[in-house]
Amino acid sequence: MTDTPVTVVTGAGFGGLALAIRLQAGGQQTLLLEARDKPGGRAYVYEDEGFVFDAGPTVITDPTAIEELFTLSGKRMADYVELLPVTPFYRLCWEDGSRFDYANDQVALEQQIHRFNPADVAGYRRFLDYSRAVFEEGYLKLGTVPFLSFKDMLRAGPALAKLQAWRSVYSMVSKFIQDERLRQAFSFHALLVGGNPFAASSIYTLIHALEREWGVWFPKGGTGALVQAMVRLFKDLGGQLELNAKVSEIETCDGRVSGVRLVDGRQIPAVALASNADVVNTYKDLLAGHPRGRRHGRTLEGKRASNSLFVLYFGLNRLEPGQAHHTVCFGARYQALIQEIFHGKQLADDFSLYLHAPCVTDPSLAPPGCSAHYVLAPVPHLGNAPLDWQVEGPRLRERIFDYLEARYLPGLRSHLVTSRMFTPEDFRDELGAHLGSAFSLEPLLRQSAWFRPHNRDAEIPNLYLVGAGTHPGAGVPGVIGSAKATARLMLEDLRS
Repeated sequence: MTDTPVTVVTGAGFGGLALAIRLQAGGQQTLLLEARDKPGGRAYVYEDEGFVFDAGPTVITDPTAIEELFTLSGKRMADYVELLPVTPFYRLCWEDGSRFDYANDQVALEQQIHRFNPADVAGYRRFLDYSRAVFEEGYLKLGTVPFLSFKDMLRAGPALAKLQAWRSVYSMVSKFIQDERLRQAFSFHALLVGGNPFAASSIYTLIHALEREWGVWFPKGGTGALVQAMVRLFKDLGGQLELNAKVSEIETCDGRVSGVRLVDGRQIPAVALASNADVVNTYKDLLAGHPRGRRHGRTLEGKRASNSLFVLYFGLNRLEPGQAHHTVCFGARYQALIQEIFHGKQLADDFSLYLHAPCVTDPSLAPPGCSAHYVLAPVPHLGNAPLDWQVEGPRLRERIFDYLEARYLPGLRSHLVTSRMFTPEDFRDELGAHLGSAFSLEPLLRQSAWFRPHNRDAEIPNLYLVGAGTHPGAGVPGVIGSAKATARLMLEDLRS
């Protein structure tokens, strides 16, 4: 460690890693600080009994954004990590026995849509055209452009108005699609970024076009292998990563960030700092000694947080033939359940699930003849439902195992080798997530773009944000896009 001030990034999640790589490649000596014993943030990795469990993101939808990090560094991504195609993208299942294999095949998609409702084939084509228009405007044009002033929002206003951004995802899908199951199939994507399909802006329909444009991918060796590839790239460029380095305070002097203090008492001087930590806690806790931190922290606490998740990781001593890599298990209710997830004061009596079976694509994540899985259920955050997850967690685990055994994985318990849970309390305590939210601020229109915390602070000129809490938002493409927007600002400021 040096006493010479450096550029500091706190938090080695995808956003922090991508930003640190861009800064280091741009000639700025960068120190990346990570509180935990491994990099990755939400993309942490657990290893039990020979099974490898990716803790968080499992869907890679814009490989070009990742590849760009290697290209700008003068490297080849293929020398660091291999991305494997996933097909179908998702298998969608309903309790009435309906099944929809969602893949990047127009003919196959339309054949399946026709079986659900022939009239929706033409509607889907119109929806895809709309989704591609939103993708062009909202992702390609605005996804990596920082919104620092309201003028930036006004410039984007006409395009957003033309795309009816005030409408919800579900409302817009319903404009084109009649069958309720298909409406769910083409609106659930909002949940992947912490959005309520009945409240999130229709801008988030761009996720469908994003997947159709580049496909869905999975890193060989798991998402953790992609994290390690990015760490290796950062170090190859001369960057420094320090683990078990938890920041207790962002220090300021004369209205600027002067450095950080770690929980072990060390002080690290900084010429600029970018926080990949939770955005609310960045201001409320880490900047508690500065009026801006206290004031803005209270403001952010008043904003709506996204939902949390209950995640159950488990390994089986058998293979599961016929499984898809990604399965969405819709429960009996959709809108009413989502309402309870985002606004409920307790756990719902039912659930919808996402079942991840990575050994379908990469058998190396489990011992021979075995399979690794995780299943997650969206649940309310701790601000809405302050439950005792030491009690509720085991109960929900058994309910989910019962459901999976009955419908998807017969005999699951008799083949169970290992399992572990991750609850909203773990999101709060392990990841520092405000209210245990899994995706930071809820992606409402009034909490997006200029209305979201900015990539550069409005009052402290060398304080920056990266990750799910700033523009453009959550999801792997979102946080990597935020790194591009933030890096542009930082490099311009540091060179001026």
